[in-house]
Amino acid sequence: MIILVMGVSGSGKSTIGQLLADSLHCEFADADAFHSPENIEKMRHGIPLNDLDRMPWLLALQQAIQQWLQENKNVVLACSALKASYREVLVLDEERVKLVYLKGSFQLIQKRLHMRQDHFMSEELLKSQFNTLEEPSGAITVDISDPQEVIVQKIRVSLGV
Repeated sequence: MIILVMGVSGSGKSTIGQLLADSLHCEFADADAFHSPENIEKMRHGIPLNDLDRMPWLLALQQAIQQWLQENKNVVLACSALKASYREVLVLDEERVKLVYLKGSFQLIQKRLHMRQDHFMSEELLKSQFNTLEEPSGAITVDISDPQEVIVQKIRVSLGV
């Protein structure tokens, strides 16, 4: 099973994703590692990525997901997946790719981003992320204001694992 943990920057995708993977004894992957140096540099300078910028990234993620599915690997993938069209590229098998949406208020996430150190995503891009976000239907939706352990437990219960 592939568990795609999605949300805007600062929602906790990497932290919750890693905790969830650890609790399930499976691999963790962060979609940020699939970005090109050019995309990272754009985001570092507060320049939002457009769909053209994102397409090679999405295709690289799609290829990784395809390989994990072929190998029957269990992987938790932290990935923004903000638009429905992006999720369509990534959710190759609805039975084996599960979507978890980490939902939080703009104010809470802005506060989190302000406290972050050494991350390429700038606070300025948060507004553009919320503008781009198309909330998923049919996803496991979890409120990020809960403690991390509670969030992971809610996800596990919803997944039945």
